[in-house]
Amino acid sequence: MLAAIPFPDIPHQILIPLPWGGGLPLRFYALAYLAGLIGGWAMISALMRRPQFWPQGRAPMTPKMVEDLLTAVILGVIIGGRLGYVLFYEPGSFIEHPLDIVKVWEGGMSFHGGFLGVVAAGLWFCRRHGVPALQLADALALVAPLGLFLGRLANFVNAELWGRPTDLPWGVIFPGEAAQTCPGVLPGACARHPSQLYEAGLEGLLLGLVVYLLFRAGALKRPGTITGAFLLGYGLARMFVELFRQADQQFISATDPSGNVLSLGNWGLHMGQLLSLPMVLAGLWLLFRARRARATA
Repeated sequence: MLAAIPFPDIPHQILIPLPWGGGLPLRFYALAYLAGLIGGWAMISALMRRPQFWPQGRAPMTPKMVEDLLTAVILGVIIGGRLGYVLFYEPGSFIEHPLDIVKVWEGGMSFHGGFLGVVAAGLWFCRRHGVPALQLADALALVAPLGLFLGRLANFVNAELWGRPTDLPWGVIFPGEAAQTCPGVLPGACARHPSQLYEAGLEGLLLGLVVYLLFRAGALKRPGTITGAFLLGYGLARMFVELFRQADQQFISATDPSGNVLSLGNWGLHMGQLLSLPMVLAGLWLLFRARRARATA
């Protein structure tokens, strides 16, 4: 068998001891969401206490208002993420079983749906509290890579969203269905790209570094710059990693085993790439808009 890394023995959940005995199970995925949301809340609250970073030396809202923002974001992530998964990835299945839509504990969340949910929640929040939308978007974009990094680590721990078969030495033999026979290895030992870790590195660490450097360079004073960089960076990173990620099973067919949802001659786009294209275009437009506004200021 070719060199490969066995999937590490990582528990999917931890048990929190209870005073009356036993334990409360807490899944790693829930911990990742919780840590990302609390970390983002703390970072945005700290930003609102530093008016010197914002246009005209005035923060767009008070630290106290961030608590209301957190509630709106949580609802946007959960509702948008679930509805996005239903509409983008498995509409037929949920048409047959509509009550399954509310079963979020069984898995099935879409980043792009969650993103749209946060956009909707943010616009509602801005309208209600009179907060400049682009400034709020910049604050959210600045902290989003933290949640993305933790979320992709959770995907790896859950052995989900794995990559295509590979014979590279860092290929991982994931348990269950992922270990099915593939070219070049023995049956039951299919090594695959750890695409979740690729995404954690690109969408989380690298993109986080980019927006942080922009922040240190004073980008918050040019509304839309950090948001544009985030959208462009995430869109490009996601489209790149999709080249190594196993296509969603519902899009794979005998006539097109690549899993493309949009064919372009000998090329094609996966659903993740197709949904990321608007983010790339929006990011470019926001960066152009911010640069133009700076030039005319």
